[in-house]
Amino acid sequence: MTTICIGVAGGTGSGKTTVANEILRRVGKDRIVHINQDRYYQNLAHLSDHDRIHHNFDHPSAIEETLLVEHIKCLKEGRPADLPVYDFTRHLRTAEVERLESRPVILLEGILILAIAELRELLDVRIFVDTDADVRFIRRLKRDMAQRGRTVDNVITQYIETVRPMHLEFVEPSKRWADVIIPEGGFNTVAIDLVISRIEALLQSS
Repeated sequence: MTTICIGVAGGTGSGKTTVANEILRRVGKDRIVHINQDRYYQNLAHLSDHDRIHHNFDHPSAIEETLLVEHIKCLKEGRPADLPVYDFTRHLRTAEVERLESRPVILLEGILILAIAELRELLDVRIFVDTDADVRFIRRLKRDMAQRGRTVDNVITQYIETVRPMHLEFVEPSKRWADVIIPEGGFNTVAIDLVISRIEALLQSS
């Protein structure tokens, strides 16, 4: 059986995870291996705490592209992959790995997955979640404070210095590579229905 790879891209806070979770729910978790691009941030252990905090995590170079591509290829070939585990509170990759077995569908989620050419070419369905900037910023603020130990000032500074300019330079232009653009993320039921139908058709033909 051929493994198909679905990519869900879009700006920070756009609703990528909502879309991914809806795909998981409707296609079935037992048929999907779900991977987040954020696992593959470069290991910054050689930097000071200050430099790690102010590192540009929104540039394609922040992602260990070679490792991510290698793991996607492994899974597409039906082999398991040992995924890195990232500590977002300390901006460090841990010594742990998480082994994931291949399944019929690989669901890859991340802001830059359509901006990286070698990764983009591995995707059978390319989705871009398109949401207004103010909504995305509010969602990121709430998430980073609740889940990643950030302060309001830290989130705002990072957004102004790197998140917004990198979105305009890399993320927004990458939607031209999308097969499907979903406005308002997982709340767009018509678009989600079309995506699910496409995935099911690919599964049946594989």
